Amino acid sequence: MLKKNAFRLVAPYEPTGDQPKAIAKLLDGLYAGQKHQTLLGATGTGKTFTMANIVQEFQKPTLVLAHNKTLAAQLCSEFQQFFPDNAVSYFVSYYDYYQPEAYIPHTDTYIEKDASINEEIEKFRHAATMNLLTRRDVLIVASVSCIYGLGNVEDYEALAITVQRGEQIKRDAFLRRLTDIQYRRSHMEFKQGMVHVLGDTVEVFPPGGDTVIRMEMPFDEVETIQEVDSFTGELLQDLNEVMIFPAAHNVTSQEKITGACEGMMKELDEREKELLDHGEQTKAERLRMRTEYDMEMLKETGYCTGIENYVRYFHNHGVPGQPPSTLLDYFPKDFLLFVDESHISIPQVGGMYEGNRSRKNNLVEYGFRLPSAHDNRPLMFEEFEERAPRRVYVSATPGKYEYVHTPKEYITEQIIRPTGLLDPTVLVKPTEGQVQDILREVDEAISRKERVLVTTLTKKMAEKFTDYLKEEDYKVRYLHSDVETLERIEVLRQLRTGDIDIIVGINLLREGLDLPEVSFIAILDADKQGFLRSRDALIQTIGRSSRNINGHVTLYADMMTDAMHAAIEETNRRRSVQEAYNTKHGITPKSIEKAVRDIAEEHRRVELRRPRHDHTKIPKDEKKRLMDELEYQMELAAQNLEFERAADIRDEIELLRREL
Repeated sequence: MLKKNAFRLVAPYEPTGDQPKAIAKLLDGLYAGQKHQTLLGATGTGKTFTMANIVQEFQKPTLVLAHNKTLAAQLCSEFQQFFPDNAVSYFVSYYDYYQPEAYIPHTDTYIEKDASINEEIEKFRHAATMNLLTRRDVLIVASVSCIYGLGNVEDYEALAITVQRGEQIKRDAFLRRLTDIQYRRSHMEFKQGMVHVLGDTVEVFPPGGDTVIRMEMPFDEVETIQEVDSFTGELLQDLNEVMIFPAAHNVTSQEKITGACEGMMKELDEREKELLDHGEQTKAERLRMRTEYDMEMLKETGYCTGIENYVRYFHNHGVPGQPPSTLLDYFPKDFLLFVDESHISIPQVGGMYEGNRSRKNNLVEYGFRLPSAHDNRPLMFEEFEERAPRRVYVSATPGKYEYVHTPKEYITEQIIRPTGLLDPTVLVKPTEGQVQDILREVDEAISRKERVLVTTLTKKMAEKFTDYLKEEDYKVRYLHSDVETLERIEVLRQLRTGDIDIIVGINLLREGLDLPEVSFIAILDADKQGFLRSRDALIQTIGRSSRNINGHVTLYADMMTDAMHAAIEETNRRRSVQEAYNTKHGITPKSIEKAVRDIAEEHRRVELRRPRHDHTKIPKDEKKRLMDELEYQMELAAQNLEFERAADIRDEIELLRREL
């Protein structure tokens, strides 16, 4: 049963500047049923706050699509602040490392799928889907991962187990049902997706949270249902009813497994005959061996490695070419979609399908997978469009798609900053002596306790420049695509707190990153016109310093390109509009001040509002004792190589230390 909670925006300020006009215009378009709208919002004008106001007024489940994990984490943290009493979730790829299954014909190399799953992000993903199926006040910030197969929503919801207090239920039958939906019995550890049994007491650790459901079941009757602290065992609340969702998204019933295996066997026979008719004996034998092994695993355990490759038989009723079930299918039909930094996000969504298909072609052709494996894919762009009834594109530099699909009257401009901050001044300097000039700017910024971004064109150049700055005793880090998701967020947090003064990167420092401490940006090779030095890319990069009153940018170049000229011209236009607004309203510009937060801490703070983490009820002496106990548990976990558990305990200790 869906909860009818309403979105309630909490903010210490009201919409100002051109925010009220933008909010009203976008809402008018939504109520009129307009499918495409564009918010052309300059950096620092409060686009996230505008979106939050629309969410509160429109009161529909909302998806915010971001083009990378770092931006998604930042947006999620901001929305959690705006909607502290609502379900704000984070949904990105849960792989820290991912090597897809592939076959390289010219070297006869088969690469088995290999992946390292981040359990913290997996928890966020489960929380997102559980929220969507149990309440309406849900806002999810997601990366392009939302268009990849997730597991059939109908099976996921149908296989959830609802338990009521006073219900007659056999304990062993209940445990079998939990096993069927991928829960594992705990032995040495107890974490998400596990079940622990002691006599008549059954404890279930749902995959989407940090609390445990404890049920007393004497004489095959559910006597009590309690939510308890997963670490201390402290009682949080008594429940009359609980819904336990599957421990994995790819779950299905035994009936479907039987039907799926029949379909797989039929396709296997057909494909094997086709290969043998062409004299491909080796490929045929390989395919039969692999497929029959997978079918045996499915029949015995309900799961097999690579189960997603049989999506046709589990979720698509055996019909070829059907799209997979994705996060979008978990949303109700009336949901609202914001596409943040749409000039990047839209092309990214459009490019996923073909890249995936080309890799699968070799696997199918050489007998590693059945042809139905092609149905394990991201959505085609047209399928994505069909699933998003209302879209608001948000960008400082909208792309061709946005302009083509959005009627002119539904393009809303928001370029006035409530803080009065002007767009940064932009200078063009020659490349000769650029390093010394950057060092001078860095020293001035550090003296004002401000930060610096340096953007390069190549990874090698960025690494060399980072090494040089380290040799000069600067606190500097290099941000790149190989850095793990949560570590990337931590690097940006360290920049904001002053643990780092400089970040050197390529294109990860452009769209959407909110870094008000940054006052200087150096753009190297600005005259090498291309994707990273186009008009839009330069405007986006320049915008990273528009949240600081001392913001300024230097383009190091030996010639003026058309892209540079256009970017500087647009920046100056926006600057003049802001100056006129400041003069009219008597506004004195001031730098944005924003608390430093991260997605994991915000998730824990939401949990802190629950009684189990209300440390204010614990006497001071007891807090110190608890910290000592937690430190012992952390050391023990580390010795047992349970590093994720140790990290969780470390965070708990840090929260207690702050309160003390």
